[in-house]
Amino acid sequence: MRTIEEHRDAVRALVAPVLPGASAPAGASVPPGVSVVSVASDGASPSVLEARRVDDLAADTGAGHGYRVLGRAVGSPIPLPPFDNSQMDGFAVRAADAGATLRVVAPVAAGAVPPPLPVGAAAPIMTGARIPDGADAVFPVEQTSAGSFPAALSLASVLVPADVEVGTFVRATGSDLAAGAPVVQAGAVLTPAVLGALAAAGVAEVGLVRRPRVLVVSTGSELAGADGAVADAAGGSGAGAGASGAGINDANGIALRAALAEVGVESRAVRVPDDEARFLAALDGAVGGWADLVLTTGGISAGAYEVVRQALEPRGLVVSPVAMQPGGPQALGTVELAGRPVPVVAFPGNPVSALVSFEVFLRPVLAAAAGMPAERPTRVLPVATAATSPEGKHQVRRGRVDDGLVHFVGGPSSHLLAHYADATHLVHLPVGTASVTPGDPLTVWSLR
Repeated sequence: MRTIEEHRDAVRALVAPVLPGASAPAGASVPPGVSVVSVASDGASPSVLEARRVDDLAADTGAGHGYRVLGRAVGSPIPLPPFDNSQMDGFAVRAADAGATLRVVAPVAAGAVPPPLPVGAAAPIMTGARIPDGADAVFPVEQTSAGSFPAALSLASVLVPADVEVGTFVRATGSDLAAGAPVVQAGAVLTPAVLGALAAAGVAEVGLVRRPRVLVVSTGSELAGADGAVADAAGGSGAGAGASGAGINDANGIALRAALAEVGVESRAVRVPDDEARFLAALDGAVGGWADLVLTTGGISAGAYEVVRQALEPRGLVVSPVAMQPGGPQALGTVELAGRPVPVVAFPGNPVSALVSFEVFLRPVLAAAAGMPAERPTRVLPVATAATSPEGKHQVRRGRVDDGLVHFVGGPSSHLLAHYADATHLVHLPVGTASVTPGDPLTVWSLR
């Protein structure tokens, strides 16, 4: 059996080259027999860019959608700030008049273009308002006898503090960004601050690296969708799980699409029965020219109806167990689908196995491509209760952290999806661990 690290490297080497704007990872090991699609990717290529309006992106970059990555550098069409403006509410003056008493002229509001400042005068000015020509400093309204606006607007004269210097409380033109300087570089993640900087520079549209596209394939003649249609029925629809008594609802398609969305991946889903011809036809039709990657669940174990293994192993899929529980059965490889080579990653069919496999093997490479941290937040904490683990496998349990202790949620079995839903952490019992006792340190990954 492969180790977790070996299989993770293999998945990364297979998937990374086909992600939009990505390049093949350096030094990643590929097991014998696994072919890897070689794609010359260019982050500035129109084929991997999508134009998006900056104002539309404000609601499309946060949790649940993954981050977006800029495809091209964007230069600022204007300096930021675009003109000298006041850092606070006060009076615009000449620094050369420090210590002098000046007459007060008309105030300067934000958004107005003021006339030049007369000699021997001070102009009331609001925060963000343009500095009048002739003025080169601002002193705060709090330093006047009135103390605040609007009372200070009635002053006939003001005394300029003696410590006023050129540039005092003035935001200089271009002090944040010079005209033509890059607002953001290619490959930058669209954080709220980046979007704000683009908006401030007047950039209306940017080119983003398009999201990866993954086809999620749930296999099994017993699977039913939300509409109750069972995958094995003629034409792909038929009696629901409740009617037949032999069907089960497809959790994998929904759960994995949600997991993919968290790392900025577009997805589509199909359910296919345990029939090779229909399976291959469904894949060819759904992959088309759209999918960058195919992710299957089920059909790779040692049963009599392992449709993924039977249909794709002759085409290049390599099935190899991994020393992990749950999620031992794994497969991957480059497969000819819809007339082109497509990377395929195959997970087991039990829902906890599929989700754990995603967290361990696929999420890191997809998250990194989206500009997100590749690893979940990780800590080492003492366990609250005893547990056993197969010594030759890396066991991944579900748990919660309370009062600095790790508490297991449910057992290790791969069908306990409701227990997974109640968990906040994945708990790792590494190879060589036969048992743990209260107080033993374990590595935990935070899921939320």
